[in-house]
Amino acid sequence: MDRMFRVLSFWTGIFAVMFYLGHMYTTSLLFLGQTGFFLLLSYLKLTERMYIYIFGAYLTVFFAGFTYWTTFMMVPGVGE
Repeated sequence: MDRMFRVLSFWTGIFAVMFYLGHMYTTSLLFLGQTGFFLLLSYLKLTERMYIYIFGAYLTVFFAGFTYWTTFMMVPGVGE
């Protein structure tokens, strides 16, 4: 299970680089933070159950934040 967190770290790192190259610096920093978080967790040698609990908590926080952002912060019909 620790290897899967390294895989998550790899992909969030790739996204961070792509966002940086696309001049989306705030999003790049957010994904860089997630990369560090996943990489740190992958070396803690926790039990598989604990990794699942942490991932479930991560998904809960992500979906709550994403739902809040898309509901209250995004303005419908406004593009850049």
